[in-house]
Amino acid sequence: MTRGAPISPPRRFRSAKAVRTITGWAFLAPLLGLNLVVVFGPSVATAYYSLTDWSGIGPAHWVGLANYTRALKDPAVHQALVHNLIWFVLFLSVPMIVGMLAAHLINRVHRFRTLYRALFFIPYITASVVNAAVWKMLLSPDSGIGHLLGTDFAWLGDTRTSLYAVNVVVDWHWWGFLAVIFFAAMQGVEPQLYEAATLDGANTWRQFWHVTLPGIRPTMIFIVLMTIIWSLKAFDYIFIMTHGGPADSSQVVSTLMYDQAFSQFSAGYAAALGMSMTIVVAIVLVAYRLIQKRGWEE
Repeated sequence: MTRGAPISPPRRFRSAKAVRTITGWAFLAPLLGLNLVVVFGPSVATAYYSLTDWSGIGPAHWVGLANYTRALKDPAVHQALVHNLIWFVLFLSVPMIVGMLAAHLINRVHRFRTLYRALFFIPYITASVVNAAVWKMLLSPDSGIGHLLGTDFAWLGDTRTSLYAVNVVVDWHWWGFLAVIFFAAMQGVEPQLYEAATLDGANTWRQFWHVTLPGIRPTMIFIVLMTIIWSLKAFDYIFIMTHGGPADSSQVVSTLMYDQAFSQFSAGYAAALGMSMTIVVAIVLVAYRLIQKRGWEE
């Protein structure tokens, strides 16, 4: 053997490593195959059909970027994007504030914490179809809360309030989940930091602002990221409660895509809208990665 030459591992060790590698890929193969069929295949198909004029049935005719050009000029898309922006602002601010306040209050008590978390979490684990159906009945001018109070205002049937009424329901559904997440994050803040702040004369508000918020900043940034993504794909509550109406007053991009694909039979245009929203989500994810690299989550 030449002095200084690298010593190759015995053959049996190489064989064992190969067996482990093959075994690992064998266990992953069903999941990878499922993702190939369920995720990758439809994604490629959507990208292709977004470049065609297709009704959803029959052959598709190639039109290139015509669907994307149409989307840029479509007033319905502009209106839906405005509604998505309003939805994002409300969906981010209200549940975040209420959830963080609830988490802070739970963090300051020592009895019945588990009970409070369970109660807050119930709306989130209840099926959205059930929540939407119950709230649709409660907001009905004929049999809901308004009827019991002697008013007949149609919160879901008025163009001025339909989007906000649905958003209130979604906020109610969402804030309990955020409260549990923020509470878990607050549990990771070092108690010594609160003790030091107390010795420095900081009151409860200053402790929350200078100790709690910096301590849960990674969780907050992640929640903001997910809120942006979920705001862009908001669909179920709006579709069940208003179908995007009345007069498109609660129409967002997701419900507009559904309408174009299954009511207007313009599946190619709907695919282009879906791909456009995918690009927006990708931009958001890139921005999130830049934030991580700058260390803003630390």
